[in-house]
Amino acid sequence: MNTTAQAANIAQPSKALHITLWIAQALLAVAFLGSGFMKLTSPIADMAVQMPYTQDLPEIAVRIIGSLEILGAIGLLLPSLLRIKPFLTSLAALGLLATMIGAAGLHASRGEMGNIPVNLVLGAIAAFIAWGRSKKSPITPRG
Repeated sequence: MNTTAQAANIAQPSKALHITLWIAQALLAVAFLGSGFMKLTSPIADMAVQMPYTQDLPEIAVRIIGSLEILGAIGLLLPSLLRIKPFLTSLAALGLLATMIGAAGLHASRGEMGNIPVNLVLGAIAAFIAWGRSKKSPITPRG
């Protein structure tokens, strides 16, 4: 393989990575859409059965968290799908990573250690998306 061909291969992001990032974006978006929608619309008493911390937070805080999760989920998909300011996908992923760090801290402070692995997995997926879409396989904006 000549040097020009090698340079072209290095410059091109991996198709497998690109596909993996899309799958991660879709799965994480579905997870946060579901979680956010529940926090935004369900009565606190109903949520408290599955998420006990919701009864100890002000209702407005739970609703804001739900709204931010929905916005983050939309941000994972729409900018990249529409190719309009696709860098926003990485920022949305970073926002969701920050949300998961905060959630892990909240659960740790309440002794709810069983919830932390979910926060870590979702946070790791968000970090992977942020890294991949900003460094390794960015989406090209519309021309």
